[in-house]
Amino acid sequence: MTLSEQEFLASYPQNSESSDQTGYTSNITDTQKKALEKLREELKAAGYEERLDDASLLRFLRARKFDVAKAKEMFVQCEKWRKDFGTNTVLKDFHYEEKPLVAKYYPQYYHKIDKEGRPVYIEELGKVNLNEMLKITSQERMLKNLVWEYESFVTYRLPACSRLKGHLVETSCTIMDLKGISISSAYQVVGYVREASNIGQNYYPERMGKFYLINAPFGFSTAFKLFKPFLDPVTVSKIFILGSSYQKELLKQIPAENLPKKFGGSSDVTDEELYLKDEGPWRDPKYIGPEGEAPRAFEL
Repeated sequence: MTLSEQEFLASYPQNSESSDQTGYTSNITDTQKKALEKLREELKAAGYEERLDDASLLRFLRARKFDVAKAKEMFVQCEKWRKDFGTNTVLKDFHYEEKPLVAKYYPQYYHKIDKEGRPVYIEELGKVNLNEMLKITSQERMLKNLVWEYESFVTYRLPACSRLKGHLVETSCTIMDLKGISISSAYQVVGYVREASNIGQNYYPERMGKFYLINAPFGFSTAFKLFKPFLDPVTVSKIFILGSSYQKELLKQIPAENLPKKFGGSSDVTDEELYLKDEGPWRDPKYIGPEGEAPRAFEL
C-alpha cells in the first residue's frame, strides 16, 4: 500500500514547539495566516498538489520574509528542480554503493540528536581528500547523495524526532570540523560546497537550526565578519565559529551521551561506526512511523 501525503503528515506532530517567534505552526499572526492561505490558493490554482501543508509553505514564506510573490517564485523553482533532478524518486532510484569507501575521504554523517530533538549532522571537512574520492565516485554522485540525505532527513529523521519530542522538529544541528584543513584541501571541495550550499538554501529552506564551525583556523572569525553584512541576520544568529576550545559550547546544545568522544562527549563509537551506523530515533521502533525505518544509501 502506498502511503499518502496526508497519512504521512498525520503520523507525527505538525505543531512546532511553543515560541515567541512568529511564522511557525504554533505561533502565526493573522497577517501571516492570510499570506499562507494566499500562497496555498495561488499554488493550487497553478496546478500544484503536493507539499502544500502549513509547515512546508511557512518555511518558504519565512525564507522570503512573508512576501507571497517571492515565496511562490521560490516554491515553483524548487518544484521544477525536484522534477529535473529526480528528487521525488531519489530515495528509490539512487544507491551510493561507494559510501563506505567515500566516507574515509570525506566523513559526513548523522549521529543522534541535540537537546532540542534535532538530528545532529557532522562533516569533517579537514579530512577531505578529493583526489582519492574521485577515483571511486564523482561530484555528480556526491551531489545526488547529498539530495538523497536531505530527502531521508525530511522523510525519516525529522518525523521520528518529532514523535520523540511531541512537537514538530524541522531543523538540524550541524557540526563542521575544520581540524587540519588547509588552503589546498578547502580549494579541492569549493565547487562541491558551493553547489551543496545552493541546494540547501534554495530547495530546503529553513532547515538549519544551529551550525557550529569547530577548530576554525586563526583569522577565520575575522574573515567571517567581513561577510556578515551580506548574510541574513537570522542565518547569522544560527552560526557559531569556535576554535579548538569548542567542547563547552557543543555540550550546551548536545547531551554528552549523544556527542562522540572525539568531540568532547561520552558517546563511545569508532570512526567506522560513526560514518555508517546513522544512529538516532529514526532507528528506534518506538519512533518509526508508517514510513518505515530510514534506509541506508549504500544498501541495495
